[in-house]
Amino acid sequence: MQILASLFRLIPLLAALCITAPAGANEAGKAYLIEVAGAIGPVTQELVTRGIAEAEEERAAVVILQMDTPGGLDHSMREIIKTILDAHVPVVTWVSPQGSRAASAGTYILYASHVAAMAPATNLGAATPVQIGGLPKLPSQPPRSEEEKPEDDGKTDMERKILNDAIAYIKGLAKLRGRNEQWAEQAVREAASLSAVEALEMNVIDLVAADLNDLLRQLDGREINVKGRIVVLDTDAMVVERITPDWRSELLAIITNPNIAYVLMLIGIYGLILEFSNPGAILPGVTGAICLLLALYAFQVLPVNYAALALLAIGIAFMVSEIFVTSGGILGIGGVAAFTVGSIMLFDDDYLAVSIPMIGGTALVGAGFMLWILRRFATLRRAQVVSGEEYMIGHIGIVREAFDARGRIDLDGENWIAETHVPLEAGQMVRVTAVDKLVLKVEPVEESSEEE
Repeated sequence: MQILASLFRLIPLLAALCITAPAGANEAGKAYLIEVAGAIGPVTQELVTRGIAEAEEERAAVVILQMDTPGGLDHSMREIIKTILDAHVPVVTWVSPQGSRAASAGTYILYASHVAAMAPATNLGAATPVQIGGLPKLPSQPPRSEEEKPEDDGKTDMERKILNDAIAYIKGLAKLRGRNEQWAEQAVREAASLSAVEALEMNVIDLVAADLNDLLRQLDGREINVKGRIVVLDTDAMVVERITPDWRSELLAIITNPNIAYVLMLIGIYGLILEFSNPGAILPGVTGAICLLLALYAFQVLPVNYAALALLAIGIAFMVSEIFVTSGGILGIGGVAAFTVGSIMLFDDDYLAVSIPMIGGTALVGAGFMLWILRRFATLRRAQVVSGEEYMIGHIGIVREAFDARGRIDLDGENWIAETHVPLEAGQMVRVTAVDKLVLKVEPVEESSEEE
């Protein structure tokens, strides 16, 4: 009986072990791998945020960001860092494969991660904030004494504020993760860079791993502080699951490409112009409206220069006005120039910009269109009048029946009422001298010739 009672007491324990063992194994045995390649932007931000959220939901052991980036948008970088700092799962940033880099925004993300790793022949650094297009300079301040003059005397007050903010930000991350604060400041202030080996020696990163297996091997048994909780990584026989972009991320990646957004904007604008010029066509209007809305959504998440957008709008308005206003090409040429300059200035970031060949091609097409319009107008001005009162005056007709004051003549295959001050005979040739509504004033051709 005692044996049976003991067995009955073991049954709930065995059931609990059977239920909880797989969950524990899953938690300790899964790593989420997210590839961060190319410029840091809204797509990367969405992918990393979603990946870390899924890892927390699935109770994964670790998230690995495999990084190769030249930098990117400050806003997207900071959102990624916020997600990493708030994560309940360890985040390892690994600069890989060999030949990759974690420049600019990538350096900040590397510093923010729980574990910073690099593959051989990779580099990081050059984290100086870059401001394309520039903000307006602040009013000059009164001269300072030599003691008060800052080290970076060539910078404006706004540039100095941006630089100091970036330095304080990365030093805060370095202090949080126990990494080299002095070099972090150099990376921002002097755009310093380091190789993987140098970064390891200077306590900028935690380890150098040649491949994923090597990375997992070195992470095994490492203790990591995750929001005040010590987590010991068990990467032995760990299952790696790759997080791939979903359809929304792929769509966002397409339309937020600066070149695609630029083309969508052009299609939208020209589609609406065609619809308004030819009411009822429907297809240009529908296509233009959809493309323009997609372009506006892309511009919402991209660093757009609104002065450049104004130049684009003015340029298109000038080019369209050339069709209706005779300016001798001034409006057309000015429109092409404004459109080209606006296209170059459109995005305020070093890593997101419309390609120069595309801008050049668009400008050439616009210039060619303007040239065609000007030549067409010049041809129309030189062309002979083919209708109306101007066309009728001077033309020769033939009298159908004799008349003294009013009768009928044939002119260009049409029968017209004509008036004259001299008698006319049937078959006589007459010249039109004036037009009074639908009545032609005529005179004999012989009499006109004698007077000349």
